[in-house]
Parts: sequence; C-alpha cells; structure tokens
Amino acid sequence: MTTGTTQDRVDVLGIHVSVTDMDHTVGTFARWIDAGERHLVCVSDMNALLHARADGELTKVYNTSGMTLPDGMPLVWAGKKAGFDRMERVCGPDLIERVMAESEQHGWSQYFYGGADGVAEQLRDTFTARHPGLKVAGVYSPPYRALSEAEDAEIVDKLNAAKPDIIWIGLGAPKQERWMAEHRDRLDAAILIGVGAAFDFHTGRLDRAPEWMQKAGLEWSYRLYKEPKRLWRRYVLGIPRFGVGILRQPPRPVA
Repeated sequence: MTTGTTQDRVDVLGIHVSVTDMDHTVGTFARWIDAGERHLVCVSDMNALLHARADGELTKVYNTSGMTLPDGMPLVWAGKKAGFDRMERVCGPDLIERVMAESEQHGWSQYFYGGADGVAEQLRDTFTARHPGLKVAGVYSPPYRALSEAEDAEIVDKLNAAKPDIIWIGLGAPKQERWMAEHRDRLDAAILIGVGAAFDFHTGRLDRAPEWMQKAGLEWSYRLYKEPKRLWRRYVLGIPRFGVGILRQPPRPVA
C-alpha cells in the first residue's frame, strides 16, 4: 500500500483531514490511476471522525490514507479555522456522481462493493443509465455475517479478476475503513474508497437534505428528522462532544 502524501492536512481532534475541494480530489484520483499508485480514501464526517479518534487503529487508517476527505461542514469550518481558506466539503454522494462523470470520459472502471441485497446492482444500473459509456467491472453485496478466510480470499480473487480502477465500498463507518485497511495490500485497484450512505442516497433508499441545508451545515438535522430512532444518539451526543473537543484542542496544520 502506498501511504501518506505531500498534500496539506489539518489536525482535527487528532485526525489528519485533507485540505482539498472537489476538483483537487478528482484530479488527485486521476494522477493516482495514471501513475499506477494504490491508495485508500476515507470520507469523514463528524461522526466518523469521533469514531476514529476513539480507536488507535482507526486513527492510523485515517492518518495514513491517501486522502481523508472532509464530508461535513464542521470539518471544513475546522480547516478554515486553522487557516486553510481553500478547504471545501467533499461529500460522498456528490463525489461518487462527479467521479462517474469523469470515469465515463477517462475510461476508468468501477466496482460497487457493499449495501443491502440488490443495492449494488441498482447503483450500477442507475449510473450506467446516467452515463452510458461508464465501465462497471462488477458489483457484490457481502453478507452481514463475518466471512471465513476462504470466503474472504474468494472475494479478493473476484475483485482482482474484475480489474477495476476504483472500488467503492458501502459498508458504513467504521466497518468500511477497517475493511479497506485489511484488504488494501491484497487488492490491485488504484483506489479503495468508503462512501457509506452514498449507495442508499443514489438508489433512492434515503432522501438528501435540501441544498441550502447542506451548505449551512444542517444536513444532520434533516437526517435526524428522517431517522430519529437510529440517529438521535449520533447527533444529540456527538455534536456537543465535537464542539467541546474543538475548544479544548483547536485545529492546526499537520507539520
């Protein structure tokens, strides 16, 4: 696995978040694919960051990734507070749509791994309908149970045989980050990227907040309204934890 980059990062509660925007992110992907480099990419919102900082192994995954993208306005605001005015939000659903368009032009092939039964197939059909020239090397939704070593090896062989440039992983954080770290050295694809709920947004299983709420950093409130029983703890407890943490440990550039 190729780890680390020369790009700027900002330390947000001990997690090194990439200073980037959508254009820079997609341009970086293009350079990696052209150069034959192999990286994993974490797409981090506030909740994922809080999970990562509480686990030393996850912190290592985020901090040695090819990129750890700021999927959430609180991370962008933290970056700007540290002096990185050019930092912008790069959220999973928007990134996957942008990369599909770029992939159609450049000939990059995709593999969709994760989601409930039928989700990966629907995602493939959705994007190939929008982008007729898009190459999708394969799809697979693994079972929720733990896999045996033989089953895992079979999946690795399946993914490598398909020869995708990018593998999109929709297992949810932090499961997808652990999976990427465990498999990065065994997979040939240039990019492994965990995008969590983006699979469900693009297949209509989840609704996105209005654009004005996304830009105002209020997308969390829309998701909480839609799924209060599942998400109340994440936001009611997570937002104060994040805010207090930032006050105690202000964001700063990573040396």
